[in-house]
Amino acid sequence: MSKLFLKYCLIVFGWVLFCFQATAPVYAGSLSVKVVDQKGGVLENAVIFLTPRFTLKTPVPIRDDAEMRQQNILFSPVVLPVQVGTNVSFPNFDESRHHVYSFSKPKRFELQLYGKDESNSIIFDSPGVVAIGCNIHDNMLAYIFVTEAPIFSKTGVNGFAEFTDLENGQYEMTMWHPGISKNGAPAPKVIVVGDEQLQTETVISLKRVWGKQREPDENPY
Repeated sequence: MSKLFLKYCLIVFGWVLFCFQATAPVYAGSLSVKVVDQKGGVLENAVIFLTPRFTLKTPVPIRDDAEMRQQNILFSPVVLPVQVGTNVSFPNFDESRHHVYSFSKPKRFELQLYGKDESNSIIFDSPGVVAIGCNIHDNMLAYIFVTEAPIFSKTGVNGFAEFTDLENGQYEMTMWHPGISKNGAPAPKVIVVGDEQLQTETVISLKRVWGKQREPDENPY
């Protein structure tokens, strides 16, 4: 094998390796966040937002549709995080008609009375918290958090929010919960994601009284 041919092979191999490294995303990190209240109780429905402090090699896919169901005279989910520009549908699965509305500044709207198996939708185009109610059923209450953050997750009944397939690097982590007090949010925190699984715990201080969805009356119809 000639030295010239060997040199050519090495150049080609090096170029292929460079192209692969330049285009292949580094998906190695995972993050587990536990959220508790000021008394140490785990918090469900806390939303965790991650904003990369670097340019992602692969942009996060944007989900531009979501659903807030009306079922069993309840909204589901109680907390729905979405990105700015998301079209949220409000399907009704109840025998009763619903009149969905919000007076929240980021999105004021009304969906006039509509019945079972009907649906309406709204585009949420401004960031912020939108509290959702029903003019017919006072027990119904939900929250839509509209965010510009590209990555987010929500805690389950165990108080944990999970992130997987994160590119290595620094992220700014912020959070929100419907019962959060005026100064109850922890300061933004820088999270460094690497090859290992990262775990962290954070505390949110809640108001003494805050709006919660309640189960309907025994005979809501």
